Amino acid sequence: CSKYVNDLNLLEFFTSLLDSPTVPQEKTVAELLRRVKRGWVWNQFFVLEEYTGLEPLYIGKLHSDMDQGDGNIRYILSGEGANSTFTIDDSTGDIHAIQRLDREVKSQYVLRAQARHRVTGRPLEPESEFIVKIQDINDNEPKFLDGPYQASVPEMSPIGTSVIHLTATDADDPTYGNSARVVYSILEGQPYFSVEPKTGIVRVSLADMDREVREEYQVVIQAKDMGGQMGGLAGTTTVNITLSDVNDNPPKFAQKLYQMSVPESAPVGSVVGRIRAKDRDEGANAEMTYRIIDGDGRDTFDITTDPTNLFGIITIKKTLDFESKRSYTLKVEGSNRHLDPRYLNKGPFSDITIVHVSVEDVDEAPEFSAPFYYAEIPEDVEIGTIFKTVSARDPDAANNSIRYSIERTSDPGKYFYMDITSGALMTVLPLDREEIAWHNITILAMEMNNPNMIGSVSVAVKVIDINDNPPSLTQYYEAFVCENAKAGQTLGVHRCSSDNSAWILTRRGGWSQREQSVYHLPILVTDGEPPVQTATSTLTVRVCSCDADGNVLSCSAEAYTLPASLSRGALIAILACIFVLLVMILLMLSLRSHRKKPCLTDEEENVHENIVRYDDEGGGEEDTEAFDIAAMWNPREAQLGKLRQDMMPEIESLSRYVPQVCISGGIMATGDGNVHSYVLSKLYEADLDPCAPPYDSLQTYAYEGEGSVAESLSSLQSAASHNDHDYDYLNDWGPRFRKLAEMYGVIEANNSLW
Repeated sequence: CSKYVNDLNLLEFFTSLLDSPTVPQEKTVAELLRRVKRGWVWNQFFVLEEYTGLEPLYIGKLHSDMDQGDGNIRYILSGEGANSTFTIDDSTGDIHAIQRLDREVKSQYVLRAQARHRVTGRPLEPESEFIVKIQDINDNEPKFLDGPYQASVPEMSPIGTSVIHLTATDADDPTYGNSARVVYSILEGQPYFSVEPKTGIVRVSLADMDREVREEYQVVIQAKDMGGQMGGLAGTTTVNITLSDVNDNPPKFAQKLYQMSVPESAPVGSVVGRIRAKDRDEGANAEMTYRIIDGDGRDTFDITTDPTNLFGIITIKKTLDFESKRSYTLKVEGSNRHLDPRYLNKGPFSDITIVHVSVEDVDEAPEFSAPFYYAEIPEDVEIGTIFKTVSARDPDAANNSIRYSIERTSDPGKYFYMDITSGALMTVLPLDREEIAWHNITILAMEMNNPNMIGSVSVAVKVIDINDNPPSLTQYYEAFVCENAKAGQTLGVHRCSSDNSAWILTRRGGWSQREQSVYHLPILVTDGEPPVQTATSTLTVRVCSCDADGNVLSCSAEAYTLPASLSRGALIAILACIFVLLVMILLMLSLRSHRKKPCLTDEEENVHENIVRYDDEGGGEEDTEAFDIAAMWNPREAQLGKLRQDMMPEIESLSRYVPQVCISGGIMATGDGNVHSYVLSKLYEADLDPCAPPYDSLQTYAYEGEGSVAESLSSLQSAASHNDHDYDYLNDWGPRFRKLAEMYGVIEANNSLW
């Protein structure tokens, strides 16, 4: 048979059996050897990991009983790690490890061995399988795989409260020796925390730790193998511990008295201010609830908690009035929303403060005595009748005077008038219920001292109906009577009304179309309410021929019907032709009325540059032949008057080319009025005719006549003289220039000297 020999590993194997807790310590080595000899598993080898020697590590020897030492047997090794991790001497059968072994990487190798004849290669024994187990040494320190760690524990926790459970992992073999036996200890974090050596549970070791004093702690935990003995390997980790909050602090207001103010015009629901009771706790433990527990403003104001549950919001509950009450006092309590029964002894968890609210005066608009007014007025009321009086007052302490008016857009027809001081509403136009039955007007009240302060109120005015309209037939009625109708028979009515109707009866018989085909019957209609109103309408009654049953066969109305042969299309064509003819006639008349005169030609009528020459000097006031002033007073007579006898002008007056316009009112008292009207009429006619002269031009006359005793009267040559003129010489020119001397004040000056 074959045997595998490994003396060194055999010794280590028995040593491990002695250390194993499953083997009783009282067993002797001899007993163990005898048991192994009887049942030893010979196909196992043991080798220590992490061999660092320079020579290959000897593992064991493979030997066959057929080996005579003559070198004819060859040993062959195969399986896991053969020829790479393990080698065998094919002559001696010695097995060595040529690579560094690590149990944490691979704890055992399964190999196969066989003895063959070196020459023939014939197997001398069947192939056998054996195992090489790697024995552990303490070459791995404990490790905290999930570190660093985060943990929390409520503040004020008692001693021994568990914080976190730590576990360190050692890669060494836990079944062999103490290489994987870990012991925990705390390096940092005393005296606040501790750790259990065997379990790794971190616990509170100091009572009443307060988060508000210190919130964060850093604890360093060590894990050491070999049971914590000298020479063991160790690993460390950090645990960051946070103290979580508990409701152990009562809230406190920062002030015992808060001052707030609000204008009296603030609407209901407006925010007055906010207050806060501060709590050293956080989160839900700091949430507050507020309420008004006392004070004269508990019915006027309200307090609610904001969405963060930290602040108390004071709002207006009722309308404020500075003139009625100018300040309020509120007693407010703020308390924690969530209480912890374990810490009620640290309470009370509430606080009280006083809030003083001042109401500010605001200039308010006038207020009417009623929210709206209603009035009824008959439609026949006399103009100026006062039918309603409204009143408003200034709600401010100043109580300013009020002025009333009507908002004009509410009374577009201007039917009413408002007295500005008394507020009396009266009519200024007749009312008619049949046109407007309701008037909704708006009355404005304005402060005299502040026109921007305006109050308004609606007044609904109902116009009461009176019997002021006579009755009338609702539509045109036409009836017929048969020629064979008898007395007392009802007339046939082509149109009738469903209410307030009347029947027309015949008083005789013997009707004939030949004698009279149409009767006009006057109808008197009277209403029944005072004052009684009456009206007369006419009913047209036609005489028709009827059959025995009273059905109409023919009436005189047949003459008004269209011939049956004339279709509707033909009628439309005739009307269209008539319409086109009318349009053409209107167009021709329009073109004729807008036909323009030809413009004046330069040879015939352009006279704006013609020169009229006169060979004599004017004769003054005594010269009645030169020009008749009546021509300016009455231009029409000027054309018919006599021309000057001693000369003939080269052109005639332009007025003969322009039609004359009669001056309304006849000849005026003064000539200036007629001249002014004449000039204006000519200017108007020239503006309307773009072809008529005169055109814009400038005529310069720089030449004066010669031979006059008065010499030149022009001032054109005297522009450079700055001295006053002396006109005394006008007295020497005789009576002809007396009027001119009076105009220049010569005679008046001489008289003053006299």
